[in-house]
Amino acid sequence: MATSYAYLYVTDTLADWEIGYLTAELDSGRYFAEAGARMPVRTAGLSLDQVTTKGGLRLVPDTTVDRITAEDAGVLILPGGDTWLDPVHDPVLAKAVELLEARVPVAAVCGATMALANAGVLNERPHTSNNLGALQAVCPGYEGEDHFRGTPAVTDGDLITASGVAPLHFAKAVLERLGVFSATALDAWYRLNAEQQESAYFELMSSLPQPVTAH
Repeated sequence: MATSYAYLYVTDTLADWEIGYLTAELDSGRYFAEAGARMPVRTAGLSLDQVTTKGGLRLVPDTTVDRITAEDAGVLILPGGDTWLDPVHDPVLAKAVELLEARVPVAAVCGATMALANAGVLNERPHTSNNLGALQAVCPGYEGEDHFRGTPAVTDGDLITASGVAPLHFAKAVLERLGVFSATALDAWYRLNAEQQESAYFELMSSLPQPVTAH
């Protein structure tokens, strides 16, 4: 079976803190329902030029956005950043639409939701963002007010949107949509990280698939 990748769009000012929970779990697969499974994270840029994140990390993309295909993409992750309303990002927005049409999940957080809104992608779909007023004020292509939900994260079929102050909700929504955790593991994982419940850790560990032993 071909590998499905979690493609992470990388650009200057990428908001590091918004995607850490998600990328760590996808790439490591440590709590996946299927033993030994994972969804490797591949970084994709508009070019292969180095980018610098908001946290000062310097990243050289693994590939370019134009090379992402529906056949090898498990999800496209669009993190926040300071320049999302710049037309330079139009190619990745077009790729997001292409993948959604192919029923490949697209997960956007913070500034990336504003770019999708401005491109008209959210006009007819339930969604969230940082603030409805901000969408209305700075996104001239946005007409989706009736579909805005004032919650940390919203899943509408293959599209997941989230506020930039809800990285854990974002990760949970994406992991749930991908179905890579069991329901028990996902619930325990979320409670462990959100509420630091000691019991959740043991529930999470006991939910994992047991290694096969030789007899």
